[in-house]
Amino acid sequence: MRKVDPVKHEQKRREILDAAIRCFIRDGFRGASTTDICAEAGISPGHLYHYFPSKMAIIEAMIDLGLARSAERFEKILSAPDVIEALLADIEESSLRLRPAQILNLDGLAEAARNPEFAKTIERHTRAVRRMWGDFLRRAQSQGRVDPGLDPDATANILIAIIDGSRAMPIRNPKLDIKQSAAHLRTMLVRFLRPLDARSVAIKPRNQKTGRPLRLVRKR
Repeated sequence: MRKVDPVKHEQKRREILDAAIRCFIRDGFRGASTTDICAEAGISPGHLYHYFPSKMAIIEAMIDLGLARSAERFEKILSAPDVIEALLADIEESSLRLRPAQILNLDGLAEAARNPEFAKTIERHTRAVRRMWGDFLRRAQSQGRVDPGLDPDATANILIAIIDGSRAMPIRNPKLDIKQSAAHLRTMLVRFLRPLDARSVAIKPRNQKTGRPLRLVRKR
């Protein structure tokens, strides 16, 4: 029996996942077939099944990869000097500006609404993300950087909805002013998450175009 090189095996899996993601972005979760994925990856259907037994197995692996990356991003945000500013920067980069995430997010929710098997996968993903958000919020609360009066699990649900909405905005409005939207989103997150005694310091007048603090000129 031929021995499998685990490094090469994992590398090939990632190549297939990358090809599948391109297909899902282009044709949707429903429209992209395993034949399309094989063609995109340059492999035969028989070869594909050495790595993934079905299209749903590919989607499950893609979700697990996304969860691993999300966990890394949460750790990075928690290590930042200001968790809310770091969270805003992450939302701007991964939601307001990242077109593939916008397409996959909306198409995934649409597919879940009509496909019970896919809905179970989305529910599993959402439970995992909710746990990550809850853990993130509890740790930030223990550090005094998020309002301790907020229920972490309920707040996690709201923040997931904000992420979904942020990804929908550029599709609803292709001419969306990203900087202006990020500035308004910052105000909302500060008012929602910041401890009460720190809000007056955090909420300062800002340029609605750039999001930068305004310089106030005193009259003499």
